[in-house]
Amino acid sequence: MISDARILIIDDDADILFTLRVLLESISDELISLSDPQQIPQLLASSQFDVILLDMNFSKDAISGEEGFHWLQQIRHISPDTPVILITAYGDIEKAMRAVRAGAYDFITKPWQNEKIIATVNAAVRYARSCRQNAIHSTQRDLFNNQINLKFQDIIGNSPQITELFATIKKVAPTDAEIIITGENGTGKELIARAIHRHSARAEHVFLTVDMGAVNRELFDSELFGHVKGAFTGASQDRIGKIIAASGGTLFLDEIGNLPLDQQTRLLKVLEDRRSCPLGSNKYSSIDIRLICATNTNLDEAVEEGRFRRDLLYRLNTIEINIPPLRQRKEDIPLLCSYYLQIFNQKYHKNIKGCSQSAMNRLADYDFPGNVRELKHIIQRAVILCATNTISADDLSLKSTTKGSALRLQSLNIDAAEEKLVREALLKAEGNMSRAAKLLGINRTSLYRRLKKYGL
Repeated sequence: MISDARILIIDDDADILFTLRVLLESISDELISLSDPQQIPQLLASSQFDVILLDMNFSKDAISGEEGFHWLQQIRHISPDTPVILITAYGDIEKAMRAVRAGAYDFITKPWQNEKIIATVNAAVRYARSCRQNAIHSTQRDLFNNQINLKFQDIIGNSPQITELFATIKKVAPTDAEIIITGENGTGKELIARAIHRHSARAEHVFLTVDMGAVNRELFDSELFGHVKGAFTGASQDRIGKIIAASGGTLFLDEIGNLPLDQQTRLLKVLEDRRSCPLGSNKYSSIDIRLICATNTNLDEAVEEGRFRRDLLYRLNTIEINIPPLRQRKEDIPLLCSYYLQIFNQKYHKNIKGCSQSAMNRLADYDFPGNVRELKHIIQRAVILCATNTISADDLSLKSTTKGSALRLQSLNIDAAEEKLVREALLKAEGNMSRAAKLLGINRTSLYRRLKKYGL
């Protein structure tokens, strides 16, 4: 039997309202009664109910039931998924059939049997929740189908760093622990998140991605938590948020460091309470998701600078996985080239056998500031430009790999540039940490972290 239903009773007879409240109190989490049907639109615009019991005859219309049919249509328009049980003392087969055709869930006559009305209300509540769950599943299926239609690329490499990454994925995937994936742009953070999902107990359920850097700040709450119709200007229909849509599966929040502080607060509360409420509603739903986040931002520094909540970082960062940049695992470049060559041969109807030795040497000397994503684009361009069955160094369209050019490429790397600045600041400050930190515009703690990072 249902015990936490939200029920609305509408009847102009105070005795009927009292009797139904007493009768249904045991199965209701919240029970609201109205004697004036004119209040229906305002109430339904801000609240969601599992079932509505509606009298067919009000004082203006004693026996025809027309007023009840009118309000049934109003309810169906405002909240089409809420089952409505019509009640009348003048019930007959004709009215019952008309009520069902008009969209009523069921029809009960006065006087009623208590067991009958409780059973009918319970059935209506189960029906309403089933409809809402089906809507969630439908959204999940649509999103899931969109995801599987995307071109999926496996993790390629046999370097020690990638071997260690595989071992880490095998350890953490079977758990439901929250994970933060760190690494430079283009290293494949979403790819790792998908691999974790694919090897988890949630693999048969949906994997959803939200790019925190791409979501409009004003629409963030709606994107993540959903909204009900009328919650704000332009909300013409209910929308299921990604947190609810990902129920049973994995939610991947990319670029989590871009999340504004006020929205960090709401996300933290949802994660701690394990329930979510759409905008414009007071109806909470339990959430069952595995959360994986990714960032190329130093979140510890963001915490120190007041841009990221420390308690949210602790909540998200049960396990941290760092993806090494491509310049630190260059032995994987031949495998990656072969993989992308196969993809783009098929896409552009080419039959290129591989890269020349000079081309491979050129790639080995390049630092790849854009990481694997950049290598992919380099091979794609080379396949398009190549006029033979072997990619040459010229087909790669890379700058010269002389020492001077290599230094210029190296200077484009953020870590290398930062290390150089730290060294110069220490030299200028003659080893005085406070002065060096001041020259760099950071505090001593941040300076010590950089010293440890670069082994200085």
